[in-house]
Amino acid sequence: MEYLYYLANASLTLRVVQHLHARPELPVLFVTVIHQIDGWVVRIKLDGEISPQVDGDFRAFLNELGISYEPPMRLQMALWSLEAGQYPVDVMRRYQVAIVSHGNPEREEIEAFRQQFVRGLGYCPETLA
Repeated sequence: MEYLYYLANASLTLRVVQHLHARPELPVLFVTVIHQIDGWVVRIKLDGEISPQVDGDFRAFLNELGISYEPPMRLQMALWSLEAGQYPVDVMRRYQVAIVSHGNPEREEIEAFRQQFVRGLGYCPETLA
């Protein structure tokens, strides 16, 4: 089972990561977090099936924070490459995407990316709030 969502900012992305850590009934295989100029793409792949109730509750949670997302082909190819086991740095170079995290999502990775990006710009864009 897979969920692919577009979120407006880093705070919403962090809420998704916190939710996943707090819900052991969601057997997460991996999570991919990608930052784009206008928002964040989060792909959550589960290891196996979950009950329709748990699926519905999780979709409702995700729909409150963002929108279901159909990525353009370049981004879809990047997501497939990551799933196939290619190194995130190689995928970033090849497809020109900013992969913040792939695997077991950690709040610290997203926070570090946000701080480094803001420091480089000298201000905080809305998507990093």
